[in-house]
Amino acid sequence: MCLGIPGRIVEITDFDNYLAKVDVNGVQRTISVRLLENDMPQPEDWVLVHVGFAMAKIDETEALLTLAAVKKLGDAYAAELEAFDSSAIV
Repeated sequence: MCLGIPGRIVEITDFDNYLAKVDVNGVQRTISVRLLENDMPQPEDWVLVHVGFAMAKIDETEALLTLAAVKKLGDAYAAELEAFDSSAIV
């Protein structure tokens, strides 16, 4: 099963290449925000992250509810966080 994980934008690190640093449950990673170039996220915005890409902007309420629901999934959530932690756009 593939999951999108809510993450909060920490900073836009490379405007030209659409890269941003995102915090997902305390783990910070650089992701691509190119798919959102028409509605660029700003620091403190929440996005739904999947395989290194921000797929959609979401509000904080949706992000927190989603994180709570995903945590209940247990092993699937842990596997998704491990995949997120081991992936990086360099």
